[in-house]
Amino acid sequence: MSNKTNWQQKKVNLSTAIIVGGAIAVAGVVFGIFGKEWFGGFAPYLGIKTSTHKIDWSELDDVYDTLASNYDGEINNEDVIEGAKKGLTAALGDIYTTYMDAEETSAFMDNLHGAVGSGVGIEMGLRDGYVRVIRTLPDNPAKKAGVMAGDIIYKVNDEEVYMLSTEEIANKVRGETGTEVTLTVVREGKELSFTMIRETINNVSAYVNYEGSTAIVTITRFDNDTGAMVYDFAKEFASKGINKVILDLRDNGGGYVAAAQDLLSLWIENQDILIQKSMHFGTTKVASYFGKALLKDMKTIVLVNGSTASASEIVAGALQDYGKATILGEKTYGKGVIQQMFDLDNGAMLKITIASWYTPKDRSINKDGITPDIEVARTYEDINTMKDPQMDKAKEL
Repeated sequence: MSNKTNWQQKKVNLSTAIIVGGAIAVAGVVFGIFGKEWFGGFAPYLGIKTSTHKIDWSELDDVYDTLASNYDGEINNEDVIEGAKKGLTAALGDIYTTYMDAEETSAFMDNLHGAVGSGVGIEMGLRDGYVRVIRTLPDNPAKKAGVMAGDIIYKVNDEEVYMLSTEEIANKVRGETGTEVTLTVVREGKELSFTMIRETINNVSAYVNYEGSTAIVTITRFDNDTGAMVYDFAKEFASKGINKVILDLRDNGGGYVAAAQDLLSLWIENQDILIQKSMHFGTTKVASYFGKALLKDMKTIVLVNGSTASASEIVAGALQDYGKATILGEKTYGKGVIQQMFDLDNGAMLKITIASWYTPKDRSINKDGITPDIEVARTYEDINTMKDPQMDKAKEL
């Protein structure tokens, strides 16, 4: 790997070949084997009604016949079925609609609830076409080893993983406490490898720090108990003389909508906080709760950046619409779609996009993101040198 351009070109070429070719070829094999009867049983899990959606699978039969007659190897039906399920969802072109086998489902649910087990203490996400390190957690192996925010995750234990999803890479990084893992990243076009010993990671969803009369509430994800945790924080603010809250949602990739609803109820009293629009389920509105708005008159600054996504954008958008907070930082990611999880046999799961989100004033979130009231940039260099111009500005307001 001589330079960044070559590596990026390699990544694009390989990813395109693997994702497109793999999805089509594997789907062809499975439908050739099982035909319409198999699809009729699986289609309902994709929300496709076979009685109204007529699809001619004969071309896939032709692909399978050619493979079966010429492929120099064994075709494992179980592997083909698993691959076809992934291929079917991938063919929709929606990165948020995915099929997960039992192992992937278990890891996904653990990660959603912060039960990450043992690892190296990095948070990662898909940014600019690559799975990158979003931040390194303090007092954990990755930070001590020198892994930095912005690093592209290239290999895990010498296995190339850059074409895999965030969840798949995270599964490979995690492991038993005390075991060794080598992470290879690309930074400014150069490969760097870090060998670390996995440790148990403590990953709470929310915490608070106090600086004089200012409470700094950081939310790393929206878990089942996040709203209750912040509500408990808020109950202490009066006794601590707090007159300003800085709500840090940077690098928060989202979580449960109900948790965002809980949080917003601290500022917004029994009003719509979210509009959901779906081609299958129509338009519905979600309201905040009554009687919990302890912070409705509290001066509030919300910090956001390009990795603020999903439920975090719901919170920022609603607070902005109602004038309950000043939004500061960088334009958010723009994930304004909601996924529902459908349990399948043998512990597998489908995560399907079922609706789009809009702010209370009917502003689209998906792809558009939330534009801050005050724009302040923070570079990866700032992060890695412990500089925080966004927080500094929030404290000045």
